[in-house]
Amino acid sequence: MAPGRGERGGTAVVHSSDIHVDDGYTARLNGGDGTAGLRRVLAAARRLGAGLTLLAGDVFEHNRLPEAVLARAREALEEAGMPVVILPGNHDPLTPGSAWERGRIDEPANVRVIGMDGGDSAAFPELGLEIWGRAHRDYGDMAPLAAPPPRAARWRVVMAHGHYCGPGADGAAHRPSWLISDSEIAATGADYVALGHWNRAVRVGGGAVPAWYSGSPDFAGTVNLVRLGADGSVSVAREPLTPE
Repeated sequence: MAPGRGERGGTAVVHSSDIHVDDGYTARLNGGDGTAGLRRVLAAARRLGAGLTLLAGDVFEHNRLPEAVLARAREALEEAGMPVVILPGNHDPLTPGSAWERGRIDEPANVRVIGMDGGDSAAFPELGLEIWGRAHRDYGDMAPLAAPPPRAARWRVVMAHGHYCGPGADGAAHRPSWLISDSEIAATGADYVALGHWNRAVRVGGGAVPAWYSGSPDFAGTVNLVRLGADGSVSVAREPLTPE
């Protein structure tokens, strides 16, 4: 059995975020192709034998991208070769007429955009895995980790797009910026929290729940490979992106 393909032998998940597909700055960094970072992330996930890829917000730079860019992104996702779960972020919130809707991004059978069907979770029984996250639905402030539901599977991975505040930041409502605190991370009861919003890759929080930013592909140059072991272990490694 290939890595990441079933609960019995463990589950491998690739986590990335802040890809910022566009027809401007990101495109110029990648020879004119604003989807190049997305394609490199998905290629790395295939190379690493992942059973699932998580994109934790800001896949798109904004919601006004032209149809041709959205179509190219949808094609890359459809050709991923595995399920892809996406959480809309603060750059690409799930507003009426968003890039998600105009681009029909959830049309491929292997793609799930959290929030597009009104729900906030995705279940993968064959992997013994559930994914939960709160999509950004507008450009205002929100609590990315508010009110997580009870665990519903052997493995729980939570996705969130926002700014980690660190110790002592609970209740810091005077600091708007989609805040994430240590207590909120702990309350998820997750095996892994996949974070987006920071361009650098780093673990945050000091508790038992591993919470990581993956960093953006163009800045960090890596993805996070999360192995959920058959023995209950969780390991996280930064793996280089696959060159085009």
